[in-house]
Amino acid sequence: MPHSDEGQGATIYEVAQRAGVSIATVSRALRNTGPVAAGTREKVLRAVEELSFTPSRLGVSLAQGRHAANGIVFPDLSGPYFAEVLLGYEEVAAELGRSVLILSTRGRAAVQDLVRDLVGRVDGMVIFGRTVGDAVVDEIVRSRTPLVLLARDPVERADAVSSENTASAEALATHLLGHGYTTFALAGDDDRGDVTQRWTGVRRVLSGHGIRPPEPLPCELTVEGGYAAGRTLLSKKHGRRPRAVICADDQVALGVILAAEELGLDVPGDVAITGWDDIMAARHARPALTTVRQPMRLLGARAARALDELIKGIRTVPNSEILPTQLIVRSSCGPHPLEEK
Repeated sequence: MPHSDEGQGATIYEVAQRAGVSIATVSRALRNTGPVAAGTREKVLRAVEELSFTPSRLGVSLAQGRHAANGIVFPDLSGPYFAEVLLGYEEVAAELGRSVLILSTRGRAAVQDLVRDLVGRVDGMVIFGRTVGDAVVDEIVRSRTPLVLLARDPVERADAVSSENTASAEALATHLLGHGYTTFALAGDDDRGDVTQRWTGVRRVLSGHGIRPPEPLPCELTVEGGYAAGRTLLSKKHGRRPRAVICADDQVALGVILAAEELGLDVPGDVAITGWDDIMAARHARPALTTVRQPMRLLGARAARALDELIKGIRTVPNSEILPTQLIVRSSCGPHPLEEK
């Protein structure tokens, strides 16, 4: 982790690093309240003196117990999925009396440095997906800063909160096979996180039925990204048109539906399309979108509570929580033969 800029003095992070404790412990020691052992408090005060630490306005607030801030790193703040997760997080954070400092990494340069800087200004961190590389996550873990990973594979010594992906993806693929579809396309980046787990489930089922799984066509997880992917996958120039397009999320699926309509294709008559998340637009689309519902707002809420437990020292052992998801069958993949009987 970097040192503070020349002339700006030490950061609360550097005090924590020097004392060998978390930022939350430094905050409690400076407030002279909370469960801090006498020996630990002495180490913190010695580090403060050695580093000539002068608290920033945020640090003063933390020290005086007036306020406490969490940092949360998101890849993007646009779109209904991120909005729902963030809303769930902020609702609980406000209930707990904590403000939230949000860092969106979309279009930003030197993201790792921005994250390192944020760590020095908060008493705990939430990192969404793979917005931050493993090396920086490991640095944060080693700094003993309370950390919760959201919608990302668990990392040793860090909390993780995510939704179940693989089993529901298997259920989705099995449902599509039940329609009799045999040619498939996948739309959406392989992100080494949630989406990768979905593709793993789909591939497992297709392979088990003798169907060679296609490689996912990379695209941004937006309506515009889905539209561009749809134009590629469904045009005659692409070769054999798939009978079903499985999309990484609902926004991609809605974009693929737009592309299909523009190409004169009927959904689901010519091509079945599925999504993931069950955002509000999924149920109001025409045709209504078959998707997998995940508890987006609950994801954010659980992450906020998990971080609060770590900051307060209620528990010290990392926990990994996986929230259930559910296949939601609507009309975008057509009538199911078994359902017609």
